Amino acid sequence: MESVGFRVRAACGLAGPVAFTAAWVASTLRQAGYSIAAEHLSGLAAPDARDPEIMVAGFVGLGACTIAFGSALREALGGRGRAGRGPALVQAAGIATVAAGLLRRDRMLLHPSDAVSGQSWHNHGHDLASGVIYASLLVAPLLLARRFRGDPEWDALRPSAVATAAGTTVLLGLFWSRTVEPWNGVVQRVAVAVPLAAMAALALELLGQWPARRGAGPRPGTR
Repeated sequence: MESVGFRVRAACGLAGPVAFTAAWVASTLRQAGYSIAAEHLSGLAAPDARDPEIMVAGFVGLGACTIAFGSALREALGGRGRAGRGPALVQAAGIATVAAGLLRRDRMLLHPSDAVSGQSWHNHGHDLASGVIYASLLVAPLLLARRFRGDPEWDALRPSAVATAAGTTVLLGLFWSRTVEPWNGVVQRVAVAVPLAAMAALALELLGQWPARRGAGPRPGTR
């Protein structure tokens, strides 16, 4: 394996969250009559949004980066036989994110005044892809925490993986329950930001520790 290739894939775990966050912030600023408190992120890629290609690019970019990062994570964890299912689920989330960006919602607003009955096939496809993403956000950190347990190189990261899963579960539960409407849009953004921040932190971990791990085995201070 080439060190440069690994580092590029590991860096995708940082680049993807940054690009996605920049996309939804920039797209939000471009909209008229759009409430960040009430509206969901997906609407920013809808055909009736202003410059929807910004948000589509954010989804696709994040998805592609997540797939690449999952590959680097599997490699760092010892390859397919030792890495467990966490990296595969990270990559599944990446594939679903690309699909969610390409299969766009019909309308920008959740409850437009001129709404028509029924939804298009791609709107249903977007909802399905979103479900895969949310499920992955909940389960992947738990699978990674199980893989980290007892491994001297990774065990220190287990509490943060568990905390990510717990925090995401609480936030998504709040989001799905709609108990804080009309602030569900804010809850969704925070619920997405937590696992993205965790992925970026893990990417920095890989980038900082991989050279030493390649050349000298376990990290300093491990037994």
